Amino acid sequence: MMTKPEKKKRELTSFSILFIIIILLGVITIFLNGQTFSPQELRDGSGIADHVIGAKLSDIFMSPFFGFKEAIDICVFILVLGGFLNIVTKTGALESGIQHVVKKLKGNEIIIIVILMILFSIGGSTYGMAEETIPFYTLLGATMIASGFDSIVAIGTVLLGSGSGVIGSTVNPFATGTAMDALKGIGIEPHVGTILIVGTLLWVSTTIFSIFIVTKYAKKVKADKGSTILSLQEQQDMHELFGDQAAEDLEFTKKHKTILTVFGITFLVMIVSLIPWGEFGITVFEGWTSVLTGNSFGEWYFGDLAMWFFVMGIVVAVINKFPEKEIVNTFVAGAADMLSVVLIIVVARGASVLMQTTHLDLFILDRAAGVLKGLSPILFVVGAFALYLFLSFLIPSTSGLAYVSIPVMGALANEVGLSPDVMVMIFVSGCGLINLITPTSGVVMGGLEITKVNYSTWIKFIMKPLIIMGIINLIILIGSMLIFS
Repeated sequence: MMTKPEKKKRELTSFSILFIIIILLGVITIFLNGQTFSPQELRDGSGIADHVIGAKLSDIFMSPFFGFKEAIDICVFILVLGGFLNIVTKTGALESGIQHVVKKLKGNEIIIIVILMILFSIGGSTYGMAEETIPFYTLLGATMIASGFDSIVAIGTVLLGSGSGVIGSTVNPFATGTAMDALKGIGIEPHVGTILIVGTLLWVSTTIFSIFIVTKYAKKVKADKGSTILSLQEQQDMHELFGDQAAEDLEFTKKHKTILTVFGITFLVMIVSLIPWGEFGITVFEGWTSVLTGNSFGEWYFGDLAMWFFVMGIVVAVINKFPEKEIVNTFVAGAADMLSVVLIIVVARGASVLMQTTHLDLFILDRAAGVLKGLSPILFVVGAFALYLFLSFLIPSTSGLAYVSIPVMGALANEVGLSPDVMVMIFVSGCGLINLITPTSGVVMGGLEITKVNYSTWIKFIMKPLIIMGIINLIILIGSMLIFS
């Protein structure tokens, strides 16, 4: 008897999920039309609302457009950031720089793992390094296997390195940046200092634990090849891919060193410009640092950052002696790579706009506050963290999820007397943690595909450490909520 061929499972994209959410939100408001709640002031301060208004078709239809209008600053910044990163990548400085470090530490491979994970972690925390890590799986795969390790060590070095940074995002524009922008969108001014402190604690603790996990496994495999968790087929694939080849020998030139120096300075300035120096009574940056954008360091936002990265992208291109046409084409191609992120932000922000227009957000806040007001800060943090673990499966994009959820969850925390800034880090931590394993992540599945490691094998390796990471993060978040609320 012939059996029917099994249909290939199809997964919805982030765009489809977000559009479905907008439609469902519109339908929900129609069913809740007229439902009352405790009178609350509207976000724009134009009056008081006390009931849900059912969405019209035009409200649903136009919500992404109005979302674009509200998120234009961060959208421009992300496009410019994409152009900058593509120019730096095309110079070959990043890849050759890492290979240079690997060569210098030949025979001390564990130190290589530690250094690379720290570097990837810095990238994850400062600018959300994720998709940019894809090229390194091949390079490090060959290097790690030649050093006596296996493919899991290569994956762990890249994915857990950058992922640890994302979990503890400090100035990551795709996580903390969008979340802070979402808070501003509902009239809550984020305290960057608080976010930086909590983010740094999450970043350092998660990175240290991740390094411990990867290096412990690496030492075990190097000492006993039979201790690898790879299947026989995966081991065979590993040797076919990397066993008989070395990574391409890349020259690390003075030009590359100069470009990496400029690259580092660019992000250093970004970090310094976002720290609220005035809150700490530091006035050294006032006045003279406003020469570029009109705003002093500590007052910069996405518009200032966009033009800073634009200028520094041109500087890098000039150093590498790119012709004018190549500069433009490379920058545009990099911006194009970020277009999907921008569109996700637009559609997601549209959901927030729709909730605001219909007062659904105020209704949710009122009902949720009734449930959570009686809970202790500890239970509140645990509940919010679990919620974000779940929501991240529905919306893998941190930018998209920020604009959908932070207007509700940030306002809810503020409403019940807790810190909306810590709520930002609950969101960042929950999203970052689940994005280490979610199958809808192109970074996770792309890295596994390059190294020919099965998804189930990665889950076997990461699941227990993931649970411990979650507990560590929860302890920090609960302590932060108790201190900063």
